[in-house]
Amino acid sequence: MNDHAANEEHLESSDFISDIVIGISDGLTVPFALAAGLVSAVDSNLIITTAGIAEIAAGSIAMGLGGYLAGRTEIDHYKSELKREYEEVEIYPDKERQEVMDVFEEYGISKELQVAVADEMSKDKDQWVRFMMRFELGLEEPHPKRAVRSALNIGVAYIVGGLIPMIPYFITETPLEGLQWSTIITVVCLAIFGYFKSKVTGQPLWVGTLKVVVIGVLAAGAAFAIASLLS
Repeated sequence: MNDHAANEEHLESSDFISDIVIGISDGLTVPFALAAGLVSAVDSNLIITTAGIAEIAAGSIAMGLGGYLAGRTEIDHYKSELKREYEEVEIYPDKERQEVMDVFEEYGISKELQVAVADEMSKDKDQWVRFMMRFELGLEEPHPKRAVRSALNIGVAYIVGGLIPMIPYFITETPLEGLQWSTIITVVCLAIFGYFKSKVTGQPLWVGTLKVVVIGVLAAGAAFAIASLLS
């Protein structure tokens, strides 16, 4: 596998993990908090499950749309910078050659070798621009289907995460009983999710796990308290 293919695979994997983290974290938290808030206001599991499913549907669409727009913005930004970089190497070749040399100077490369590399690179405009995009601007070319994939990844992950805290309300007799089981299941899932999220992102495992659990519980607790006060 060449370096470009390996780098592209790595980027796509990172993007996928990022999308799943966003979708599941919100999916676990928001429907859980909504259902918890409704428990103190209604006495029917049917109402809670109906509201929960409606929220999951709307939330997955909204989150997916947000992922799509973010992906499109990333693609449009890259194309804009790419066009500008092509214009700069055409209009200001000496300045751009110096910028190539500046990059290698940071790595301790000798002046003679900097000049030789810059001269050689300037013979191929496409490679020259690609180098400047990566090492001057720190931009990697997004996958052309990044926006669509992001929308699907986040939307599906949100649905999966959102259904977990709702399951107990389908099989219990009262909202309070549903809340008790939903809390247990959701806290366990939040802990598991927080653990793997911390492992992937390099955070301290127990700190990252506790952070995810606390945020989810606080959100549900706040929703439950507000609904109790209003009802």
